[in-house]
Amino acid sequence: MKLVILDRDGVINFDSDYFIKSPAEWKPIPGSLEAIAKLTQAGYRVVVATNQSGIGRGLFDMDTLNAINDKMYRAAQLLGGRIDALFYCPHSADSNCDCRKPKPGMFERIAGCFNADLSKAWAVGDSLRDLQAAASVGAKPMLVLTGKGQKTRAENELPEGTQIFDNLAAAVEFILASE
Repeated sequence: MKLVILDRDGVINFDSDYFIKSPAEWKPIPGSLEAIAKLTQAGYRVVVATNQSGIGRGLFDMDTLNAINDKMYRAAQLLGGRIDALFYCPHSADSNCDCRKPKPGMFERIAGCFNADLSKAWAVGDSLRDLQAAASVGAKPMLVLTGKGQKTRAENELPEGTQIFDNLAAAVEFILASE
């Protein structure tokens, strides 16, 4: 199975230091939804793995998170894309859960649900914790310079083998050219 795991905020949509707390605040990064459509049309399973500590902090509830994600699903579908699944961690940063990136819990659940060998999966993120979670399970980490990506690159602590791209569209072009 061909699998790509995407972070949400900063990769698919513009991020905010104040969290994406409503569907109105969710705005796609230009080219990201088209990139998801290209992956779908090339036979990839597209899965989103996202930390959503705004739930644990009480900034929004599950109904709101579902409405935000529904907007993302519909926007991708309008362009011929499909997001096969979305995994999220609702816990705040100070909790000791196994699912919050950089811990591997979400990636391990993805592997179990899709019966996937993550060493063959691409994982695209904009923060160090996204890349660390991917590397910890053997997935191929890709940093995009959107969202927190510029800052992440400047910190120069990337896992070995991390590929760097301007945005999701450029990362997807690389993935498709690597087939």
